[in-house]
Amino acid sequence: MKEAKINEDAFVNPFVFKTDWQTAFADDEFRKVFCSDILEEYILNKRWYGGKASTLKYIEVIDWFRIKSEKNTYYGVLLEVNFKEAFYQHYFMPVAFMAEEELDTNTIIAPVKMGKQDGFLIDALHQEDFRKLLFDKIAGSDKEDKVRFHRGKKLKDREYRSSRFMGVEQSNTSIIYNDAFVLKIFRRIYISTNPDYEISRFLTERMDFKSSPAYLGSINVTLSEGDITLGLMQDLVPNQGDAWRFMLEETDRIFDNLKNKKIKIKDLPDVPLFTRLKLNEVPHEIIDWAGLSIFQRIRTLATRTAEMHIALGSDIHDTAFTPTTYNGDYTVWLKNRLTYQFQNRLNILENNLHKLDGLALELANRFLDHKKEIRKEFLDFDWTKMKSERIRIHGDYHLGQVLVNGDDFYLLDFEGEPESTIRDRKVKQPPLKDVAGMFRSFHYAIYATIFNNSDKYPYEQEDLFRAGELLFHYFVGVFLQTYTETAQGGNLNIGYKKEIDFLLKYCLLEKAVYELGYELNSRPRWAVIPLTGIGSLMGY
Repeated sequence: MKEAKINEDAFVNPFVFKTDWQTAFADDEFRKVFCSDILEEYILNKRWYGGKASTLKYIEVIDWFRIKSEKNTYYGVLLEVNFKEAFYQHYFMPVAFMAEEELDTNTIIAPVKMGKQDGFLIDALHQEDFRKLLFDKIAGSDKEDKVRFHRGKKLKDREYRSSRFMGVEQSNTSIIYNDAFVLKIFRRIYISTNPDYEISRFLTERMDFKSSPAYLGSINVTLSEGDITLGLMQDLVPNQGDAWRFMLEETDRIFDNLKNKKIKIKDLPDVPLFTRLKLNEVPHEIIDWAGLSIFQRIRTLATRTAEMHIALGSDIHDTAFTPTTYNGDYTVWLKNRLTYQFQNRLNILENNLHKLDGLALELANRFLDHKKEIRKEFLDFDWTKMKSERIRIHGDYHLGQVLVNGDDFYLLDFEGEPESTIRDRKVKQPPLKDVAGMFRSFHYAIYATIFNNSDKYPYEQEDLFRAGELLFHYFVGVFLQTYTETAQGGNLNIGYKKEIDFLLKYCLLEKAVYELGYELNSRPRWAVIPLTGIGSLMGY
């Protein structure tokens, strides 16, 4: 079904080009105007554009390719966006030229006249003909010029029937095909294969891992500098939403129970962080408060997490996925990365102190008072004491990267930490870094529940925070017991208790410091969450 027609304003002052569409991107004048006069204004408002916090300097086309259907010629355009702050980003944009009567959308890039033909430049993904073309190319494992379409072993249905966008466009654009598959088009691209593509294909085709959406196909372009992943097709898995929403609902229910069951927070028993707990070791007071089901779900999530790491660390043939030990090179990389990040967060905090008050300000000042000890924690990584192994990991593991499927979970989105370079995302790291990411996500869900429902629970915030820390300790304890049991049972070398606790503390501190920058820049009131986590880990 076609969308509403574009309004009359879109016809005002079209860009006029001598070249026709078939030779557009080979024409210097077209590329120049397209980049400077057309794109600069267009991309600033796109959700997938990641440079909003910086000042755009100029855009240039670094490469392009044609891809043709029976009716139309489309271009895949690789852009380099340069910023005045002396860095650049790469983006992928498929572009179409359509006459008004051919448009499937009212979202246009610009009105243009190409040669003697009037029409509109649009993002080609908005044309069903182009979406069908991509599906057919993947299903056929076609090669076209410098573009390689790959059909995965598990893509059995090769006939196009329908396509639609999945939800609101975010940093990538996802298209649902035949109500059965999802093609994720990567908008921000890297001159290297995307980790999401690499790991998804490896887990499906080499390890037959069942708890993430199956790899079904991909689109890669080959340049002299290396391969670039443009698209990843996977199964559309049945789900009831993500685990972040699920955990918010669960923690809201748990905090409601404080009131409904007339629970005295000060009487609830606590355990030290990282205490391993089997279900029958969780005190009955805690089970009475939180319920048994949430701990059963946490055990399932811990099992799937360990199984993911076992799969990622059990290949001895593919060097990209072979487990490796710690060494001096890794330690230098780690310390350089973390001391730079720590200094960056210190600067952000000092520049934003005026935005904080109450507990957040108190914790921020304690953080600044203990900055030497925190920095020392990052520098105290001694690789010679590490007996465990490093593997490829998820890299950005949290509740939002997990889908709820009944009583089970699917793990997804292996792109890695958004702030990291593509090279850093592929460095083998302790699998416990993912575990720490999930623990920080538990912490966030608990505190978000308190913040979002401050008028609902008849308790002082300080008491709610105390209850929240208690709950966090039990979530961590149950997860950790199941995770270590499963991981070690699958011959994943994560070390013994002392090393596990050291790595968890180290990675939790790294994650909390990482989060601090985001909160200070976007929602300073929430800076209390990572600051609380840092204070708890450092014992101040």
